[in-house]
Amino acid sequence: MGLTTSMDEGTRKALEDLCLKVLTFVNKQPGREARLDQINDQTIGRLSLAWSYDLDTARGQEATPIVVDGRLYTTSAWSKVQAFDAVSGRLLWQYDPQVPMATGVKACCDVINRGAAYWDGHVYVGTLDGRLISLDAKTGRVAWSVQTTDPASKLTITGAPRIVKGRVIIGNGGAELGARGYVSAYDAATGKKLWRFYTVPGEPGKPDGEVSDKPLAELATKTWNGQWWTTRSGGGGGTVWDSMAYDPVLDLLYVGVGNASVWNKGVRAPGDGDNLFVGSILALRPETGEYVWHYQNTPGDKWDYTSTQHMILTTLRIGGQDRKVLMQAPKNGYFYIIDRATGKLISAEPYIPLNWSDGIDLATGRPRIKPEAHYDVTGKPWIALPGSMGGHNWQPMSYDPATGLVYIPAQEIGGLYQNDPDYTSRPIGPNLGIDINGLSLPDDEALKAQVMQSIRGYLLAWDPVQQKPAWRVPNPGFLNGGVLSTAGNLVFQGDMNGGFNAYDARTGRKLWSFDAQDTILAAPVTYSVKGRQYVTVLVGFGGAIGTFGGEVSWKNGLPRHNRSRVLTFALDARAPALPPVSRDIAEPIPTPPAQFADDATIRHGSYLYLNTCMTCHGGVARSAGLVPDLRRSAVIGDKQAFYAVVGEGLLAERGMVGFAKNYSPADIEAIRAFIVSRANKDFSAR
Repeated sequence: MGLTTSMDEGTRKALEDLCLKVLTFVNKQPGREARLDQINDQTIGRLSLAWSYDLDTARGQEATPIVVDGRLYTTSAWSKVQAFDAVSGRLLWQYDPQVPMATGVKACCDVINRGAAYWDGHVYVGTLDGRLISLDAKTGRVAWSVQTTDPASKLTITGAPRIVKGRVIIGNGGAELGARGYVSAYDAATGKKLWRFYTVPGEPGKPDGEVSDKPLAELATKTWNGQWWTTRSGGGGGTVWDSMAYDPVLDLLYVGVGNASVWNKGVRAPGDGDNLFVGSILALRPETGEYVWHYQNTPGDKWDYTSTQHMILTTLRIGGQDRKVLMQAPKNGYFYIIDRATGKLISAEPYIPLNWSDGIDLATGRPRIKPEAHYDVTGKPWIALPGSMGGHNWQPMSYDPATGLVYIPAQEIGGLYQNDPDYTSRPIGPNLGIDINGLSLPDDEALKAQVMQSIRGYLLAWDPVQQKPAWRVPNPGFLNGGVLSTAGNLVFQGDMNGGFNAYDARTGRKLWSFDAQDTILAAPVTYSVKGRQYVTVLVGFGGAIGTFGGEVSWKNGLPRHNRSRVLTFALDARAPALPPVSRDIAEPIPTPPAQFADDATIRHGSYLYLNTCMTCHGGVARSAGLVPDLRRSAVIGDKQAFYAVVGEGLLAERGMVGFAKNYSPADIEAIRAFIVSRANKDFSAR
């Protein structure tokens, strides 16, 4: 879309606002705010359930639905796509891409999917195993399918595609496992690849033959040291696993780039160097992928401080001038306002308490990193706030131009970073380069309680012009749902304990709540059909907190059995109530097998378990119901059966691949010893 220079400023701004609103509606672009007000702060008490639909994937649900011509399209875990009648909730079709369950081992944070895109009668979805698929919106039949990743690589897709100028833009994930990231554009009609931009350099002297070759050679390669492109060093990382946004006036595509791989810079690229473009925002031309500018939030990232969090494009009056800005609250804890035409930093202030930096130098745009935060250099453990979960993770924030406030699902979760002298790169599972014991809760109960009390989450209303909080509302758990704000002076957000809540956008006062019976992580959507406004949200526990954060989940009193649903609300609706459920998660542990190993073997098994198994089964062999609870597994009492499953992959078709490439039979027996020790400890404490 091109705009003539002769257009008057009022017309230009009106068209810009219209374009951004259309993109928000169709492609889930910034800023998660809807100009619908039938449901408002006066009528909210009449809001009730209009329809519900139970999904067939009891894993994490993180998608925001899209609504086109009275049809609601959404995705669920395992990259499935559903089309519903947006008024009645009748399922029109479901598409299952048949992702092999063994692919789950490549997903750092559950087998989730964050949504689809719509364009010209087709629905587009990225699959966990790296495919990009175009579906006929009326029938769900496949129009085309392309493989965007090397199937042998460690790359996955969990993010939603974006559509810009007839191009489907998609990135990927996998930096925790050791991967090199990129973002690609495909022709929406044919699936032909049009361009690819690698976000970190490959081996020097070996160009990729892609549009990123020039900026990588001229800007990025000189900021890396060592042999970052090798397997042991992690491949560089920088995966584009979530947020992107498009400005139709400036014709710029903004891409959020993730963390470096491996996390530990001393292993990845020792010495000085910013390691571009990790932890950055890239501005590209959507038709060609041409580099325009970048801003790096976290130079030399070594804390998993991704910049893939939601970006909002708007105009703010700052210093007496109207500024076209990009706003972001990435993991590192700072709220950034950036000139979206030039990439120049306007302001940055902490939106949560943090300790890795003492501020941002506005002249250079660089954080003043504290010396002690460089754990890879000092060799000393470092407890950082925020930790790798970030001050704000993938859950979308929203912006309400009426209040001038940004609503952030904020959290305070620290993390321990320390060198791992025994680190080795493993073919399967995560490769972080740090002592992964720091990512699990301590065994000591008193210390564990202290850690749990320090973890908190809240809905934060942030004034971006003043760069300060307007209000905050505490949530029952630390990891809560994405946010939607509306013209009805309302902010909608789900929480970790299953509440779907509406707040006064100006004050934060809770005006309405609905018991969804399970954790809500996804952001809601609102839409209008034939003059009636609806609000829809996906329900379903999972994601990172449902897998490796299992014990924290149990401490929050969550239901053990996931109930994944689509819930839709309207004023004065009369759908049947949800069936009652039990929240009792105190199922007895069966009598465990006797311990057979010595303390040294158990400690070795704990180290191996935390480095590989924790990603799915939780830090203490007790997940939150998404995958089998290993303390209850029959095979932990049988050496041969355990090796057949864990070593040889007897259950690979059900997602439990074999780890013989990672570990020797003696190592796998040590892992069994650790699990048996946990089962006995928890059985005794029951």
